[in-house]
Amino acid sequence: MKILVLNCGSSSIKYQLFDIDKKIVMAKGIVEKIGLEESILKNNRNDGDKVLVTEEIPNHTIGIEKILNLLIDKDHGSLKSFDEINAVGHRVVHGAEKFNSSVLITDEVVKKMKECIDLAPLHNPPNLKGIAAIKEILPNIPQVGVFDTAFHQTMPDYAYMYAIPFELYEKYSIRRYGFHGTSHRYVSQRACEILNLDFKKQKIITCHLGNGASIAAVKNGKSVDTSMGLTPVEGLMMGTRTGDLDLGVMFYLMNKENLDVKAANALVNKKSGVLGISGISSDMREVEEAEVKGNKRAKLALSMYNYRVKKYIGAYAAAMGGVDVIVFTGGIGENSPETREEICKGFEFLGLDFDSNVNKGIRGKEMVISKPESKVIAIVVPTDEELVIAQDTFEIISK
Repeated sequence: MKILVLNCGSSSIKYQLFDIDKKIVMAKGIVEKIGLEESILKNNRNDGDKVLVTEEIPNHTIGIEKILNLLIDKDHGSLKSFDEINAVGHRVVHGAEKFNSSVLITDEVVKKMKECIDLAPLHNPPNLKGIAAIKEILPNIPQVGVFDTAFHQTMPDYAYMYAIPFELYEKYSIRRYGFHGTSHRYVSQRACEILNLDFKKQKIITCHLGNGASIAAVKNGKSVDTSMGLTPVEGLMMGTRTGDLDLGVMFYLMNKENLDVKAANALVNKKSGVLGISGISSDMREVEEAEVKGNKRAKLALSMYNYRVKKYIGAYAAAMGGVDVIVFTGGIGENSPETREEICKGFEFLGLDFDSNVNKGIRGKEMVISKPESKVIAIVVPTDEELVIAQDTFEIISK
């Protein structure tokens, strides 16, 4: 069975074509700069064939048409015809309280997805564009929606509620939802597979550390808390997002700097975090290079980033009554030994005996980075959200 996975952003489309039976990725790529004059389409086939196309791609429908046509191209394609595609799986960012698992997409499901747009105005609309485009181009192919928020729908009410008037929760569904759910779900399960542990009997803390970052507490196979909230702004310090911030600071700055809501939103989402503190970049690699050269603001940014992750790990260990496994994933979690070491320092009291020597050589591969005698296991697990989407799609259409 062949399944196409689409992740549609505001100006991009990431995709992977899976052969589920052979357990391989036949092709993967990305469309970038949708709506601009020089859009880019990159396709990498699993045999090493690579294509780079630069041309105007005005919208998502045409972008998906280009992807599909490339997948059946006689020279660079992976398929003989569209008939070989059995289903399409979509990443959908926000499912609110309407979706607690992946679903077969119907007109009624699309209607409910549209009702979630207010909660994710930057993400859900392009996700819906991808669904509409496939329905237009390949109307008879089943589609499945896989939600970033679904994994966290098992959180108890005392963990997801905000201390605002309850009527506002009832009226606007304002609560903690959390994101990166597909990633947290995959790496927590995969870590247990690697370690030969029963997923439903472990206390796991998953650290998805990238330009966007979040932590989840996974107890006995279920998410019981996560750092992101109603939106992805809450929680950890990120590439350009503030993370946790005293609301009084925003009111103060809006008054002092004459910021309207749009400007305030840009401040906390696009101008803060590692970029705002370092003044250098939102890319951790560039900030680490500057820190090595003695840049004090770069050092401060890294210290703040690591401290906040450490603080959340401690909080979630307390919330779960301990921790068995700490998982690192995401672009930074997988590829920055320095970040992992700084975060894990001082956790001996939890039972974590960190292996600094092993950790130094680990970038982008599965590896235990705690010592064999450690009571708490620290492990790196590269995330694979597209695989989860493909597997969920397969399971749903098989039924």
